[in-house]
Amino acid sequence: MTQMDSSTMKAVVQTGYGTPEVLRLTEAARPTPGAGQVLLRVRAAGVDRGTWHLMAGYPYAVRAALGLRRPRNPLTGLDVAGTVAALGPGVTGFAVGDEVFGTARGAFAEYVVGRADRLAPKPERLGYPEAGALAVSGLTALQALRGAGRVRADQRVLVTGASGGVGTYVVQLAKAFGAEVTGVCGPTKADLVRSLGADRVLDYTREDVTAGGVGYDVVVDIAGGTPLARLRRILAPRGTLVIVGGEDCGDWVGMGRQFHAVVRSPFTRQRLTMLASRQNRADLDELASLVDAGQVGPAVSATFPLDQVPQALEMLMAGAARGKIVITV
Repeated sequence: MTQMDSSTMKAVVQTGYGTPEVLRLTEAARPTPGAGQVLLRVRAAGVDRGTWHLMAGYPYAVRAALGLRRPRNPLTGLDVAGTVAALGPGVTGFAVGDEVFGTARGAFAEYVVGRADRLAPKPERLGYPEAGALAVSGLTALQALRGAGRVRADQRVLVTGASGGVGTYVVQLAKAFGAEVTGVCGPTKADLVRSLGADRVLDYTREDVTAGGVGYDVVVDIAGGTPLARLRRILAPRGTLVIVGGEDCGDWVGMGRQFHAVVRSPFTRQRLTMLASRQNRADLDELASLVDAGQVGPAVSATFPLDQVPQALEMLMAGAARGKIVITV
C-alpha cells in the first residue's frame, strides 16, 4: 500500500464489539517507540482466536479490561513478523533492518510498536507469512507441553483440536519431545494432522474419543466443550490434563471448566490444570531454534491482504482453517 506521508499508515481499527463488521481499514498515526520498545514495519500478522475474542468482547469479562462499550485501544492483531524500523531508548540487541517475529498489539497495520522482550530474530527457514503465524500459537503449544503438561519422552499424548492453530504446533512439538501422539480432528483435516507427525488420528464425528480408557499421560484439550469428567476417564491414574483456551466459554467469564479443574486437582492423583500463556523472549528463541532444526513449522492454510481482515476472521470462526491464517502486509 502507498503511504500518504511519513507520519501515517494504514491500520485495521475496531469500532466496537461484535462481528467482523466492527473492523475497518483506515489511515492512522504511525506509532513512535518508547523506552524498551521497537517499531516494526509489519510484513505479516497471524490470526488467532484471542483476536476474535477481543473483537467480539466475549466473554463479557474482557470488556472490563478493554473498555465497556468499545476498546480503548482500537488497533487489533497480536502475532507479527517484520523488519525493525526504529528503536526506542534503552533497546539493545536489535538494529534497524533486522528481521524479527513475536507479539505486538495492533499488528494488523503497516507499522506497530512492540516490547523488545517480546520479539526475537526470525527463524532463517521461514518467510514472513510463516513467521507471522509462529509466536502466539507456538508459545501456547510450547508452554502447554513443557510447562503445564511436563511432557517427557515415550509418554502418550492426546491432543483435541489437533488441526487448529495451536493444535498443529502441539502435535509437532510433542513428537519433537519424543512422545507418542494421538490427534483428534474432523475427517477433512485428518491428512493434515498425520502429515504433522501424529501416530494416530481420531475422527471426533465418528467416535467418542473419551470412551476408550486408553490412559494417556498427557491430554491437551484445545477444542473445548468436553466435560471434565469425560476427559479424566482417558487420563492415566497420574496423568495430566491441560485445558487451553476458553472455547467452552460461558458468556461472562468463559473459564468454568478451567476453574473446576484447578479446584478438583488437589483431591485426585491426576493433575488437572489450565494454561495461561506468557509472551517472553526465551520461549520465542526456543521456538525459533526448533524451527531452524526442522522439528516444527507453521501450517499456514490461507493468507489475506490487510483490507480483508474481516474475511480472515470469518474463515477462522467458520472452522474452515487448516492450521493458521495469516494477514500479509
